Amino acid sequence: MNDTRLKQLKALLKEDPGSSFIQFAIAKEYEKYEQWAQACTAYETLTTNDPDYVGTYYHLGKLYEKLNRPADAFQTYKTGMEAAKRAGDQHALSELAGAKLTLGDEEDFQ
Repeated sequence: MNDTRLKQLKALLKEDPGSSFIQFAIAKEYEKYEQWAQACTAYETLTTNDPDYVGTYYHLGKLYEKLNRPADAFQTYKTGMEAAKRAGDQHALSELAGAKLTLGDEEDFQ
């Protein structure tokens, strides 16, 4: 694994710890190298620190699916849909709704 980019991103995050964009880029970098636990933690941190960063939810949900955590994926898509509605982001809302629908409905996860 070439972690030069990851080191650069972490350095940038130290300079700007509130940057959701950089946190997202770090999560994507972990995914690129199949470091699933670190990617998951980075996405989860982002949803906690910036719950309105809509792009996070789709990627975190897909990662949960990959990790065989469908209930977490379902809830993530649902939470992301709420964030997308608040942001008025119809494209993200549609993507999240589609991803959620492929997993099932509310009764499947109660």
